[in-house]
Amino acid sequence: MKSEYELIVVGGGMAGLTAGARAATAGASVLVVESGEGVGGSARYAGYVWTAPTYEVMDAENSGGDVDLRHALVDGFAEGVEWIASLGVEIGQEQRILDFGGRGHAFDTNQYVDLCRQRIVERGGDVVLRSEVTELIVDDGAVTGVVVSSGGAQLSVASRYVLLATGGFQGDPEMRRRLMGEAEAAMPLRSNPRSTGAGYRLAESVDAATGFDDAGFYGHLIPSNVDFTDEDFVAMSLYSSEHSILINLDGERFVDETIGDHISANALAAQRESRALMVFDERVYNDWVLTSYVDGAVAVDKLTVASRRGGRVGKADTLDEFEYLPEEWGYNGAAVVRAVEQFNAEVGTDALAPGRLRDQERLLMAPYYVIETIPAITFPFHGVRIDAQARVLNAAGAPIPGLLAAGSDTGGLWKRAYAGGLASALVFGSAAARTVSVGG
Repeated sequence: MKSEYELIVVGGGMAGLTAGARAATAGASVLVVESGEGVGGSARYAGYVWTAPTYEVMDAENSGGDVDLRHALVDGFAEGVEWIASLGVEIGQEQRILDFGGRGHAFDTNQYVDLCRQRIVERGGDVVLRSEVTELIVDDGAVTGVVVSSGGAQLSVASRYVLLATGGFQGDPEMRRRLMGEAEAAMPLRSNPRSTGAGYRLAESVDAATGFDDAGFYGHLIPSNVDFTDEDFVAMSLYSSEHSILINLDGERFVDETIGDHISANALAAQRESRALMVFDERVYNDWVLTSYVDGAVAVDKLTVASRRGGRVGKADTLDEFEYLPEEWGYNGAAVVRAVEQFNAEVGTDALAPGRLRDQERLLMAPYYVIETIPAITFPFHGVRIDAQARVLNAAGAPIPGLLAAGSDTGGLWKRAYAGGLASALVFGSAAARTVSVGG
């Protein structure tokens, strides 16, 4: 580790490594400081990069997000994918992601983050592990370096720019409680546990703007009563809820399930005890539960897996049998039956509330199934405010000189909507590298 760099990256995930590798390629000296045993973060559990293909689709799905950021994501996506390919990573054919019209590509995220690290080191940069940035160095309002804690030593390192890319604060339940709420604090974690708000706290220390309040989170529904591990991030996410119906403890539907399992997760967090029954029939079981979420992925029978692992699941030959749900689950079985019957009577009409945008098939094909589900968080949408050049903003909306942020540390892009986390990390990590190269 040297005493001075052009760019210091705090966090070695998708956003930080993209910024570091692209800045190093352009000739900048780069230091990456990573708290874990290796680089990659949650990107190592992914495998797709995708987002909305046009302004129109993005605006329709993410109307509450900052317009400059959401349009910058659309504008920068294709060039970001080209950058990945330029490192020698094979990019899959474009495919649809989610029913609303997302488009993306499969690629080897592990190969990508490892090649980014290799590029940084080959160009004379440094990647230090098991180390933390404990303080931003500020001179006359500008961030001019950091204090690094590494191997028991505290080192002051100067830089032209510091990039915050620590992956969010989802790994810190107390920060979730303070910034999101009690229900969000209690949710299981659907990402690596090392993202505990280091970047957010550093930004707070220099009075950076944060937000949006009540922005929600990205996550998915998972079976209740199952020990959730990092190997379950995809395998136990109940994407098929988009073709089922969700019934809360009061025996009511509470969301249009078809707009996305990730949106339903936010809605469920606000329900009593943040749990609900996912009810579906044989059609949904065959067409959606037993098929993969995206083309080419391995399908997992999540009903069977959840049952084997102690989840609350059930099967009935007739709807009336749901009147006899186990008492310890806490649901009124008769109310659940009425909710399904009401859905079947009203779906496809204006009487159905909440409405049903997409799959409007009734649940009529026996047998019927139920899985109790809860929300799990991947990362919060509340974070450090940035502009389209990845510059961190102060409360007045002006850039803080020398300070950048990208990836899940940032806020403002999403508000109770989502169209690609890796895409955001890729595009705004790239934007940060351009800012380093051209200044600003």
